[in-house]
Amino acid sequence: MTGFIRARPILSGAIALFVLLFALAAFPVVPETKQAVVVRFGKPVRILNAYNSHNPIGGNGAGLSWRVPFAEQVVWLDKRVLDVDMQRQQVLSTDQRRLQVDAFARYRIVNPLLMYIRAGTEQQLADQLRPILGSEVRNELGKVTFAALLTPERQGVMDDVRQSLNRIAREYGVEILDVRIKRTDLPDGAPLTSAFDRMRTAREQEARSIRAQGAKQAQIIQADADAEAARTYAASFGKDPAFYDFYRAMQSYQKTFLGEAGERPAATTVILSPQNDYLRQFTGKSK
Repeated sequence: MTGFIRARPILSGAIALFVLLFALAAFPVVPETKQAVVVRFGKPVRILNAYNSHNPIGGNGAGLSWRVPFAEQVVWLDKRVLDVDMQRQQVLSTDQRRLQVDAFARYRIVNPLLMYIRAGTEQQLADQLRPILGSEVRNELGKVTFAALLTPERQGVMDDVRQSLNRIAREYGVEILDVRIKRTDLPDGAPLTSAFDRMRTAREQEARSIRAQGAKQAQIIQADADAEAARTYAASFGKDPAFYDFYRAMQSYQKTFLGEAGERPAATTVILSPQNDYLRQFTGKSK
């Protein structure tokens, strides 16, 4: 053997390289995050490290495996959560507003054999799911109003999209985990300007209504307070007329000399004689 290697070193090196490549091809290493379909002459024959809902990552299938070199091909598929972006779509809501919607879906390959048969590769799967996602988003968003997309009610709409999309995706061996809207815009130009004008007008009307309601409530509160004050004044006058007269005089002095809410009025000169009845509380002639 040693003599053969020395006599024919190039041929020996080629044979060693062939054996090494054969061994690498015959014993592929399956990562924990991957699953694989082994295909023999175009026909799938077995699954390596297949997805398990109870143990989605890892499992007994990961590690060193085997295949027949040159006769069998390994198609690798991801076991992790993948995502597909929907192409920007124009959606017509129930209140006849056109919206530009960007959405995406998150999914996992749960049946690698069915996925390989129906789609082939992960890229081909994403290409087939993308138009289906766009169609389901248009159908579901077309059942709601524009305002509903700006409220928490949108979550229920996206759940409906996920369920509808999941029924179709199962035919590809895929489970849809979530569907989300990244952005919703009105088309540029006249529709956007018109929508802003309608929203501004609606908010101004709402503000006027709130202010009118507040003014009405303020008048009711003021009237109730005045009535309650009048009842209090009447009760105090009946119990102690002298105190009531003193209290009213103090209020008059405050408004005359200090102004409303303790603010000094504009400079004004008032000349009264000490015997004027208006100053009786200061002269001790209140009775």
